[in-house]
Order: sequence, then C-alpha cells, then structure tokens
Amino acid sequence: MIVWHFFRVFLHLMSGLLTCATIFPFVSDARREALVRRWSVRLLAICTVNVVFKDKSQGVVAESAVVVSNHISWLDIFVINTLHPCHFVAKADIRNWPLLGWLCEKAGTIFLARGKVREVRRIYEGLVHQIAAGKRIAFFPEGTTAAQGNLLSFHANLFEAAIEARVPVQPFVVRYMDAQGQFHSAADFIGDMTFVESMRTILKAPPMTAEFIRLPAIPTEGAHRRDVAQSARKLIAEELMIQ
Repeated sequence: MIVWHFFRVFLHLMSGLLTCATIFPFVSDARREALVRRWSVRLLAICTVNVVFKDKSQGVVAESAVVVSNHISWLDIFVINTLHPCHFVAKADIRNWPLLGWLCEKAGTIFLARGKVREVRRIYEGLVHQIAAGKRIAFFPEGTTAAQGNLLSFHANLFEAAIEARVPVQPFVVRYMDAQGQFHSAADFIGDMTFVESMRTILKAPPMTAEFIRLPAIPTEGAHRRDVAQSARKLIAEELMIQ
C-alpha cells in the first residue's frame, strides 16, 4: 500500500513538472495561481490531508499583503497555496529535494541561504520589487520548522520588505489535527528528518486535518520591523495558546 501511495505522489509531482515546463510560460499569472491551487489541493488529498479554513481576521483583511505563518512542515506551503498561492521565501536546501525542489523553484519559490547577510539583503530588495509588481509573497519568520505545540522566535529582517513596499502583514496559523482533535505527530518535520522520511511517515499515518486560520492583518506604515515581527508572533502565539 505504501508503494502505491508513493507512486501516486510521484505521478503527481511529474504532472506538476510537466505543467511548469509546458504551460506556465504561456499563461497569465491568474491562470498560474489557479493551477498551483488545484495542484496543491490534489497533493494534500493524496497525502490524506484535509484543509479546513477558519477566518478569525475580525474583518481586518488585506488582499495586497505579505503572508506569514508558523512553520511545522513542508506541507505548510501547499496548505497556504490552497487559499492564497504565494511566492515563498524558503531555505536553500529545499532546492535540493528530489523533484519537489525543482517544482518549488518553477512555482516561484525564492531560496535563501542561511547566515548570509548579503544574501538576505539581495532577497529583501527582490521582494520589494515583486510586491510592488503585485506578487503575493510569503515567508516563515521562525526560519525553520518547530514541532507542534512550539513557536520559535521570529526573525525580523524580511518584515522590512512589507514596510518598504507599504503593504500590511497578513498572519496565518497552520496546525495539523488527528481524529481525536489532538496534534497529529506525523506532520512534524524537524531535526534530521529528510523529505522522503517525512513523506513516508505521512503516507503511513491516519488522515489528518490541516486547520488554516487567518488572523487580523497588521499595518506596517511608520512601523519598525521588530515591532511588526513581535505583533505577528503575538497573534500567532495567542491562537496557538503558546507563551
């Protein structure tokens, strides 16, 4: 059974690669977004992940905004894409993942090398231009994944792009639950776990529900990036009931 599930994932990845290579160059941004959304929904279905969207924004929603979220798994990218297909800022080693790394690159992922200040500056300048061009940008301020029930400190650097581009920050929460309403342990993607190991764990596990929660947007006009980062973390921590 696990071999069949892996085969289905492989076929779906290949269909995504084919779409990126033969269709993306010739269609509009809106069509690309629709294709990314549909592909993401299908991938999650194959992985038996059902996405439930909850809106706790209290009416404070920004269509043109930088999206931020807590970070648990590689699944997070595709959960977010089911609602808002985004250009993600992700750690550079994702580019080396088999098939999925190339697919993420073609879908517009921006890869960031850790610990390189010059690289951060280059990425930041590119983000400002992309936001100004109407692109929806997303990143994970923790900089890495954390096990469910935990929330790491937020890095403030990339929040400067939202301030410079004069757009709000739109925070979301992602969490993965089992049938009993508890955190689903198969979602955790931490430590030295590889992508293949994570995929195997998810495919062998019982189905999970991904709760995707939109929180109130945070204005950035006249703000400092550290204050915006702290505000985003506070909202997300409160929703996760974490100190």
